[in-house]
Amino acid sequence: MLLLWDELADYWNSGDMYVVHDWINERWSRIIQESSSGERDVLARFLQAMAFAALAFHFAAERNNESAELFVDDALRTLPEFAPAYAGLRIGPILEGVRALRDRLDGKSQTLWLGAPPLSFQTNRIAV
Repeated sequence: MLLLWDELADYWNSGDMYVVHDWINERWSRIIQESSSGERDVLARFLQAMAFAALAFHFAAERNNESAELFVDDALRTLPEFAPAYAGLRIGPILEGVRALRDRLDGKSQTLWLGAPPLSFQTNRIAV
């Protein structure tokens, strides 16, 4: 299955993290069904980590801090494996955005949360 990161980046950068989650979930579901590794498939784990981040940002934007905290924790547990970049996508800024959201949810930061950081590409992009 060829994943078109441009499509994901367009959805991500539009700020509609619920649509991002649906896009990711559709592909994650197909991968775990088709891969002999199932949920242990590296690409499936990456997509799951990105879905956790997207849901954390979605719930934070909806001011549902309890749900945002759950997905922040999941994202912080899984995203570092793929930083600073994976398959041509810059993951470092996403991870930093999740960490900033964690600080805000913990009350460690009083700054205004500006939403999810943009999803961007490395110079050399890779299609997966």
